[in-house]
Amino acid sequence: MDQQNKNLILATALSFVVILVWFVLFPPPEADPALDPAQVTAQSGEAGGVIVPSAPSDGAAPATAAPTTPGESRATDLANAPRVPIATDRLSGSISLMGGRIDDLKLNAYQTSLDADAEVVSMLSPEGTDDAYYALHGWAAGAGLDAGNVPGVDTVWTLSEGEALGVDTPVTLSWDNGAGQIFTRTISVDDEYMFSVTQTVTNNGDGAINVAPYGMIAQHGQPDDLKNFFILHEGAVAMANGELAEVDWDDIADADINSKWGRPAVVTESVTEGWIGFTDHYWQAVLIPDAGQTFEQALTYDPRADIYRAFTRLPTQSVAAGATASVTSKLFAGAKEWETLQNYEAAGVTKFIDSIDWGWFFFLTKPIFWLLHNLNQLIGNMGVAIIGLTLLIKALLFPLAYKSYVSMARMKELQPQMEALKKDAGDDRQKMQQGMMELYKKNKVNPAAGCLPILLQIPIFFSLYKVIFVTIELRHAPFFGPFQDLSAPDPTSIINLWGLLPYAAPEPGSMMALIFIGILPLLLGISMYLQQKLNPAPTDPTQQMIFAWMPWVFMFMLGSFASGLVVYWIANNTITFTQQYLIMRSQGYKPDLWGNIAGGLKRKPKADVVANADAKPKGKGKSGPKK
Repeated sequence: MDQQNKNLILATALSFVVILVWFVLFPPPEADPALDPAQVTAQSGEAGGVIVPSAPSDGAAPATAAPTTPGESRATDLANAPRVPIATDRLSGSISLMGGRIDDLKLNAYQTSLDADAEVVSMLSPEGTDDAYYALHGWAAGAGLDAGNVPGVDTVWTLSEGEALGVDTPVTLSWDNGAGQIFTRTISVDDEYMFSVTQTVTNNGDGAINVAPYGMIAQHGQPDDLKNFFILHEGAVAMANGELAEVDWDDIADADINSKWGRPAVVTESVTEGWIGFTDHYWQAVLIPDAGQTFEQALTYDPRADIYRAFTRLPTQSVAAGATASVTSKLFAGAKEWETLQNYEAAGVTKFIDSIDWGWFFFLTKPIFWLLHNLNQLIGNMGVAIIGLTLLIKALLFPLAYKSYVSMARMKELQPQMEALKKDAGDDRQKMQQGMMELYKKNKVNPAAGCLPILLQIPIFFSLYKVIFVTIELRHAPFFGPFQDLSAPDPTSIINLWGLLPYAAPEPGSMMALIFIGILPLLLGISMYLQQKLNPAPTDPTQQMIFAWMPWVFMFMLGSFASGLVVYWIANNTITFTQQYLIMRSQGYKPDLWGNIAGGLKRKPKADVVANADAKPKGKGKSGPKK
């Protein structure tokens, strides 16, 4: 096997390893199959002298009826209990008078897909549906009051004030336990996604009672649309006295059994400022006690029912005969919009913007998104905003890039002297190294200058990747033509003639999608190839082969990434190419772009390959043929 073939095999193997490692670290997001959480009857447990609901349920037996579709199941459950409509510009749904649960909520501004007839995103769903997810507020019974005398999950409330919940029209629910206590619950909502719940108990009995107000969010089973992607946190999110906690679904289930709660639980006590709830890719439901109230946070898991819960529980209150106790808390249920969360944080919700998963590089992701968001507000097109962001980043890094390209141009000028130095040093590597260092020092050339811009680009690239993947502002954000969702992979392919034919491209994440890439990854490969050809190919055949393969390896690697990220990389390569060409020209070095391209396309004569192979020194003891 000649040396050229060996180099080809080596380059191919290295490229395969790079692709394999890349897809291990950055696998395409895939949804898990839908889960079917078990249906169980109600359970209850003791916690700190008061009874805290453990498994709110309508008491239905395990499902034995004929199978129904999720839509039918939802419609059936919605019809099983009297309801109060919810109607705002951004929200629609209803409150169940059975338990007083907020369990039917849709986000009017968002659809499940780009199809014109796509359904509106469903945020909360009632118990009995496959994706049951709801919020419940109540009082836990303490001394002086039986558990049956506080409103429970099966309590049917009466609508005492209001008809429908709107921005300016709160509703009040009431329930008389028949033992001297009257419970009321006033619910209001703003023009975004924040509910305010005021709970009141009036004690008309003969003696004092003890009750502990609580809020709860229940998720039956893990959501069936999990991304299961390491760059994205899905599960519980909590803020406690300035400390953010992100707890995965599995970590809640695997938590130690807490004796106080009687089940696996992650508990934080004595919280004075904070919130807790569940989050996924773009949406979240979060309980927010009013500022100044000390409360306990808990994340629990009921393995028998496969139910995850987020709790806030305030201290037990003693209500004397003839007295009234009242407490107010908030519930956020909606989209994780940056501007909306910022406004709530300014209104007093501690570090609410951190409910977005900014990642380890938050010091980069936050300002990058802020800049991108404002550029989009100014320009009105997210794709153009990404290009504008690239220009600003390149302008910020220009001083370093200038030094790098100047150094590269000077190194090109030193090539004849370096070749002479190699010839003079022969096999003496130490002499060669010393000579090169003296040459660099004499001509004020830093061979490592070109690495710094690349090193700085890496965290910026990953931060932008994080921003594009996790922020809802990029979801369904259009660019032009077929690129109507910059958070999704390129929808074009050679199969649909890159968007010109009315055919769907291969499913993202499939082998066909990996092979038949879209126009954006193709442009990425071309831009990287042209940038590379500004410089002559390395003299070493192995390096030469690796550099020749690199643009096309990256082209296929990034084919499954969000198209917004590929747009950024294309813009970055184009700007880098222009900068490098102009700076090298200003230093008296004219890059021979077309000559380098033509040279790379020429097949090396076999005689030269053999000569190079024969010029290689033989191993010890192998100077002659074996006898």
